[in-house]
Amino acid sequence: MSAEQAAARAPRVHPRPSAAPSAAPARPRLRLVRPPAQARTHVPFVVTCMAILAAALLAALLLNTQLAAGAYATRTMDLRLAELARTEQSLSAELDANKAPAHLAEQATALGMQPAGSTAWLRLADGTVQGATGAGQ
Repeated sequence: MSAEQAAARAPRVHPRPSAAPSAAPARPRLRLVRPPAQARTHVPFVVTCMAILAAALLAALLLNTQLAAGAYATRTMDLRLAELARTEQSLSAELDANKAPAHLAEQATALGMQPAGSTAWLRLADGTVQGATGAGQ
């Protein structure tokens, strides 16, 4: 499109005659504008955010501390459990040694007991004594 055609298509603007100067004082082109109203302060929002952040950090710290304390308690209890298991094993071995017939005989001898000799029994049907009778008669 050429410049001539564009000029032909453009609406023609007829200049208006300017208004006659009036006697009233003209308004100034520039006028004083009030500053925008002071926006609400952001301090409470920032303080609230910082309080929430501090509370979250404190909660995380407390949780971590409690977890660490729980881990130490678990470790201590595991050590105590292992010690008790060793004690149980040694006591069980000692009990087995004390229940052995040889040890029982030794302890009985130490207490002044004597081994029984031969055994005899009484037969109630006919009233006879059977078996070898020993020195106890």
